Parts: sequence; C-alpha cells; structure tokens
Amino acid sequence: MPKDGQQTWKTRERSSYGRNKGAGRGRPPARAGARAQEAEDGLVRLFGSHAVEAALRNPQRRVKRLLATENAEKRLADVIAARGVEIDRATPLDLDRILGPDTVHQGLLLEAEPLPLPVLDDLAERAYELGAPIVILDHVTDPHNVGAVLRSAAAFGAAGLIMTQRHSPPLNGVLAKSASGALDLVPVLLVQNLARTMLELRQKRFVLLGLDGTAEARIEDESFGQATVIVLGAEGKGLRELTAETCDRLVRITTAGPLASLNVSNAAAVALHTAAVCRVK
Repeated sequence: MPKDGQQTWKTRERSSYGRNKGAGRGRPPARAGARAQEAEDGLVRLFGSHAVEAALRNPQRRVKRLLATENAEKRLADVIAARGVEIDRATPLDLDRILGPDTVHQGLLLEAEPLPLPVLDDLAERAYELGAPIVILDHVTDPHNVGAVLRSAAAFGAAGLIMTQRHSPPLNGVLAKSASGALDLVPVLLVQNLARTMLELRQKRFVLLGLDGTAEARIEDESFGQATVIVLGAEGKGLRELTAETCDRLVRITTAGPLASLNVSNAAAVALHTAAVCRVK
C-alpha cells in the first residue's frame, strides 16, 4: 500500500444524520411474469437506459441477453454496436409483463452475470490511489436508498462501497435503476462481518467516521487528510451499537432548517461532497 494519499463509540442506535445546530429477431422475450429482480438463475437483470448503457460500457460485465424496443435500440445504437450484442426485439408490453406494469424500464432489459466482487485490499489500494473515501452502509436494505448512495459515490469520486452480505438489497433491478449506471462504475464489496472489516481498514490506516445526528463533532470540521471511511446506518435505526463503537469518531451534518435530520442517501451525498471539497482545497 502506498505510504501516502487516500476506499461504534458506546452509544445507542441512532436515527438521523443532521441536527439543527448553526417480439423481433433473435430469441423470444422471457416468459411473462418472471420478475427481473426475483430471478433464481444467478443472472442480474438490469433495466432503464442509464443502468443498461453503463453495463454495456463495462468490459467486466458479461452480457447474456439484451431485450430492447425499437426506439430504445435506436437510442443506444452506438453503445450496442460497440459491444457487439445481439438484440432480442421486444415491445413495451412484453417488458411490462416481464418486469411488472409499474417498472420504468425505458424499453430495455439486460440479462448479465454479476460483476466480480473486489477484495478489501484492492478497495483500500483504490482509495489510496484516488485519495477518496470508502463508504460503508450498515444494514441499509432499501434498494432505492442504496442505489442513490451509489449514484452519489460515483458523482463525488468515492473509492467504493461496502455492505454486508445479509441485510443488503440485491445488486440488480431497482437498485441499479436508482443508481443510474453507478453500479457499473463504483466497486461494491459484500462482507460477512462488518465490524471485523472496519477493524481491518483501521489497520490499513483508515479513519472511520460514523454519521450520527446526536454527535457533538461536525463533519464540516473534518480535514479528510487521511484515508477515510464514511459509515452510515439504516433509515430510522441508524448505526448499530457495535458499528458505532468501532468507528474512530462520530460526526453529524449541521442543519439549519425546521427538519433536523436527513435520510441515509441524502446524508451520504452531503458527506461525500464535504469530503470532495476538502480534497481539492
């Protein structure tokens, strides 16, 4: 690991992060009723323009099948041609039957293999090389929230995301759509024991900052001069006790309006923006 550069205290569970202080060619479409996010064949189902485009642009994503309407194929013609993927033509109604009528698929459904998962050492090296933080989510189970966190991680240059193998949403479907392509841009590591992983990161000279709306210290006062991990807890429950105790410091986001707390995805965006601004100073 490079020598320089820059990927819970004893307390009850916390619930907030801020406080008010200052049918066509090819094979036919998949069978009706087979929900993309509920597949049992080991494949990942991605839908929506941004998620599918990012996957097609990612050489590590092994594509198995692409279903697309005529209009969607035209929108992504260059990307599809560059990847050399054969298209199975589908109608919007075909995709509605596969994914459900309320799914915003934008005429696209991609079946692919899951991405290879990074190992912790690789993620740490990436964080040091980029001078960027790693994000940890502690039992955040809502795929919309995790997807939004991933999108912020991509926007603000985070080195990667760590979650537990259990109590985390699957890396496909709704999560990928909410991430708007970031699932194929930000490495995601799934671990069995979150506290042990945090201790390993501390041994690699990372500082672990836990977001807690009741903390005295403010994230705005952090220098982010060392390799940093930003730890966020689940909506409502916040950080679990052991996770909070394993952090080096608990910090809050300063709020000034009538609502003194932020949800986890908004808190992640603010924290990552704060870290990014500090890095460029």
